[in-house]
Amino acid sequence: MTRKVKNQDLNRLTVEKYRKVSKSPIIVVLDNIRSMHNVGAIFRTSDAFRVQKIYLCGITATPPHRDIRKTALGAEESVEWEYTETTQLALDMLQDCHICALEQVVDSVPLREVSLPKDKTIVLIVGNEVDGVDDTVIARCDQVIEIPQFGTKHSFNVSVSAGITLWEIFNKINE
Repeated sequence: MTRKVKNQDLNRLTVEKYRKVSKSPIIVVLDNIRSMHNVGAIFRTSDAFRVQKIYLCGITATPPHRDIRKTALGAEESVEWEYTETTQLALDMLQDCHICALEQVVDSVPLREVSLPKDKTIVLIVGNEVDGVDDTVIARCDQVIEIPQFGTKHSFNVSVSAGITLWEIFNKINE
Protein backbone atom coordinates (compact mmCIF):
# COMPACT_ATOMS: atom_id res chain seq x y z
CA MET A 1 0.00 0.00 0.00
CA THR A 2 1.22 3.50 -0.83
CA ARG A 3 1.69 5.90 2.04
CA LYS A 4 2.45 9.57 2.22
CA VAL A 5 6.05 10.45 2.95
CA LYS A 6 6.56 11.87 6.42
CA ASN A 7 8.40 15.15 6.88
CA GLN A 8 11.32 13.46 8.62
CA ASP A 9 11.74 11.16 5.58
CA LEU A 10 12.26 14.08 3.20
CA ASN A 11 15.81 14.86 4.36
CA ARG A 12 15.26 18.58 4.07
CA LEU A 13 18.22 20.88 4.42
CA THR A 14 18.43 23.32 7.29
CA VAL A 15 18.63 26.99 6.29
CA GLU A 16 22.32 26.95 7.25
CA LYS A 17 23.07 23.94 5.02
CA TYR A 18 20.93 25.32 2.20
CA ARG A 19 22.98 28.52 2.14
CA LYS A 20 26.16 26.45 1.68
CA VAL A 21 25.04 24.07 -1.10
CA SER A 22 25.60 24.89 -4.75
CA LYS A 23 22.77 26.75 -6.42
CA SER A 24 21.20 26.52 -9.85
CA PRO A 25 22.45 29.16 -12.30
CA ILE A 26 19.10 30.93 -12.12
CA ILE A 27 18.22 34.39 -10.81
CA VAL A 28 14.63 35.62 -10.46
CA VAL A 29 13.73 39.29 -10.83
CA LEU A 30 10.35 40.49 -9.54
CA ASP A 31 9.32 43.58 -11.52
CA ASN A 32 6.87 45.54 -9.35
CA ILE A 33 4.88 42.62 -7.92
CA ARG A 34 1.92 43.93 -5.90
CA SER A 35 0.89 40.88 -3.88
CA MET A 36 2.98 39.80 -0.91
CA HIS A 37 1.41 36.34 -1.25
CA ASN A 38 2.85 36.11 -4.78
CA VAL A 39 6.24 37.26 -3.50
CA GLY A 40 6.17 34.58 -0.80
CA ALA A 41 5.09 31.87 -3.21
CA ILE A 42 7.94 32.78 -5.58
CA PHE A 43 10.41 32.60 -2.68
CA ARG A 44 9.12 29.12 -1.84
CA THR A 45 9.41 27.91 -5.45
CA SER A 46 12.86 29.49 -5.75
CA ASP A 47 13.97 27.57 -2.66
CA ALA A 48 12.77 24.31 -4.22
CA PHE A 49 14.87 24.86 -7.36
CA ARG A 50 17.86 26.33 -5.48
CA VAL A 51 17.67 29.67 -7.26
CA GLN A 52 20.83 31.74 -6.69
CA LYS A 53 19.07 34.97 -5.83
CA ILE A 54 15.87 36.97 -6.09
CA TYR A 55 15.85 40.68 -6.90
CA LEU A 56 12.82 42.48 -5.48
CA CYS A 57 12.28 45.63 -7.53
CA GLY A 58 10.17 48.77 -7.34
CA ILE A 59 6.93 48.34 -5.39
CA THR A 60 7.67 44.67 -4.64
CA ALA A 61 7.48 44.14 -0.88
CA THR A 62 10.50 42.79 0.97
CA PRO A 63 10.88 40.46 3.95
CA PRO A 64 10.37 40.39 6.78
CA HIS A 65 6.60 40.57 6.51
CA ARG A 66 3.99 38.14 7.80
CA ASP A 67 2.10 38.12 4.48
CA ILE A 68 5.26 37.10 2.61
CA ARG A 69 6.09 34.51 5.26
CA LYS A 70 2.56 33.07 5.06
CA THR A 71 3.25 31.65 1.59
CA ALA A 72 7.06 31.49 1.69
CA LEU A 73 7.00 29.27 4.79
CA GLY A 74 10.50 30.42 5.73
CA ALA A 75 12.01 30.38 2.22
CA GLU A 76 12.62 34.12 2.55
CA GLU A 77 15.28 33.09 5.09
CA SER A 78 17.00 30.55 2.82
CA VAL A 79 16.96 32.21 -0.59
CA GLU A 80 19.33 35.13 -1.01
CA TRP A 81 17.56 38.32 -2.03
CA GLU A 82 18.23 41.97 -2.67
CA TYR A 83 15.99 44.99 -3.12
CA THR A 84 16.60 47.50 -5.91
CA GLU A 85 14.59 50.65 -6.47
CA THR A 86 14.03 49.77 -10.13
CA THR A 87 14.23 46.65 -12.26
CA GLN A 88 16.64 48.53 -14.52
CA LEU A 89 19.12 48.79 -11.61
CA ALA A 90 18.90 45.04 -11.05
CA LEU A 91 19.53 44.40 -14.75
CA ASP A 92 22.57 46.68 -14.64
CA MET A 93 24.08 44.19 -12.18
CA LEU A 94 23.20 41.20 -14.37
CA GLN A 95 24.73 42.19 -17.71
CA ASP A 96 26.74 38.97 -18.12
CA CYS A 97 23.62 36.83 -17.77
CA HIS A 98 21.06 35.53 -20.25
CA ILE A 99 18.02 37.69 -19.51
CA CYS A 100 14.52 36.34 -20.11
CA ALA A 101 11.18 38.00 -19.48
CA LEU A 102 8.03 36.00 -18.97
CA GLU A 103 5.48 37.94 -20.99
CA GLN A 104 3.06 37.82 -23.90
CA VAL A 105 4.64 39.69 -26.81
CA VAL A 106 4.52 39.31 -30.58
CA ASP A 107 7.85 37.47 -30.86
CA SER A 108 7.72 35.45 -27.65
CA VAL A 109 9.10 31.91 -27.57
CA PRO A 110 6.79 29.16 -26.29
CA LEU A 111 8.21 27.82 -23.03
CA ARG A 112 8.80 24.27 -24.34
CA GLU A 113 10.80 25.65 -27.29
CA VAL A 114 13.12 27.89 -25.26
CA SER A 115 16.81 27.31 -25.89
CA LEU A 116 19.12 28.41 -23.08
CA PRO A 117 22.89 28.85 -23.02
CA LYS A 118 24.73 26.39 -20.79
CA ASP A 119 27.53 28.82 -19.91
CA LYS A 120 25.51 31.72 -18.49
CA THR A 121 23.30 32.36 -15.52
CA ILE A 122 19.66 32.52 -16.58
CA VAL A 123 17.66 35.52 -15.34
CA LEU A 124 13.89 35.14 -15.23
CA ILE A 125 11.91 38.39 -14.95
CA VAL A 126 8.28 38.17 -13.91
CA GLY A 127 6.09 41.23 -13.90
CA ASN A 128 3.31 43.10 -12.25
CA GLU A 129 0.01 41.26 -11.88
CA VAL A 130 -1.88 43.85 -13.98
CA ASP A 131 0.68 45.46 -16.29
CA GLY A 132 3.17 42.61 -16.72
CA VAL A 133 6.86 43.22 -17.34
CA ASP A 134 7.60 46.86 -18.13
CA ASP A 135 8.30 47.58 -21.83
CA THR A 136 11.67 49.17 -21.04
CA VAL A 137 12.67 45.97 -19.24
CA ILE A 138 11.51 43.78 -22.14
CA ALA A 139 13.72 45.86 -24.45
CA ARG A 140 16.78 44.70 -22.46
CA CYS A 141 15.97 41.00 -22.66
CA ASP A 142 17.75 38.38 -24.71
CA GLN A 143 14.55 36.39 -24.94
CA VAL A 144 10.86 36.69 -24.06
CA ILE A 145 9.14 33.50 -22.97
CA GLU A 146 5.43 32.76 -23.07
CA ILE A 147 3.54 29.87 -21.51
CA PRO A 148 1.02 28.62 -24.09
CA GLN A 149 -2.52 28.50 -22.74
CA PHE A 150 -5.52 26.72 -24.19
CA GLY A 151 -8.56 27.81 -22.17
CA THR A 152 -10.68 30.93 -22.01
CA LYS A 153 -8.19 32.84 -19.84
CA HIS A 154 -5.00 34.29 -21.22
CA SER A 155 -2.88 34.53 -18.11
CA PHE A 156 -1.85 32.59 -15.04
CA ASN A 157 -1.28 34.03 -11.60
CA VAL A 158 2.26 35.43 -11.55
CA SER A 159 3.48 32.97 -8.90
CA VAL A 160 2.01 30.05 -10.87
CA SER A 161 3.69 31.35 -14.04
CA ALA A 162 7.01 31.66 -12.22
CA GLY A 163 6.68 28.11 -10.89
CA ILE A 164 5.88 26.58 -14.28
CA THR A 165 8.72 28.47 -15.94
CA LEU A 166 11.30 27.77 -13.23
CA TRP A 167 10.49 24.05 -13.48
CA GLU A 168 11.07 24.10 -17.24
CA ILE A 169 14.27 26.19 -16.98
CA PHE A 170 15.59 23.95 -14.19
CA ASN A 171 15.00 20.86 -16.34
CA LYS A 172 16.54 22.40 -19.45
CA ILE A 173 19.75 23.47 -17.71
CA ASN A 174 20.06 20.09 -15.98
CA GLU A 175 19.57 17.93 -19.10
